[in-house]
Amino acid sequence: MKKLILGLVLAGSMLCAETYTKEDRIKDMNDMAHAMNVIQSGFFYNNYETVKVGVTQLADTVEHVKPPIEEVENQDIMARYMNEKIQMSDKIVKKINQKALTILQRFKAGDSAQAVQAYTKIMGQCMKCHREIRNW
Repeated sequence: MKKLILGLVLAGSMLCAETYTKEDRIKDMNDMAHAMNVIQSGFFYNNYETVKVGVTQLADTVEHVKPPIEEVENQDIMARYMNEKIQMSDKIVKKINQKALTILQRFKAGDSAQAVQAYTKIMGQCMKCHREIRNW
């Protein structure tokens, strides 16, 4: 009985779950670009609170980013295996979150040079995604 109820709950949640579309990804990319601009403004004005707002926005947005449903549900198994978009996206999200935390820690400690270096590494992760996943 418990397995049946659990199965129904899981099936219901899967049916109600929103799909992630290309339009959603574009919105998230714009939100991430805005968050990076906020962080950069915080650097320029030497304002920790502004940097913190930007890092929070970036961390919240990057958690949503993933390949759109069309790419995830690609019927060609070999293409999905070769592309590894989901695994690569997960790694990039993890690295961005780590570097975002580094920005906050270093900037709060007064080490703005290391904070900017972490910012640059986040930009590198952004470009890695655009080169390897989006074929720029």
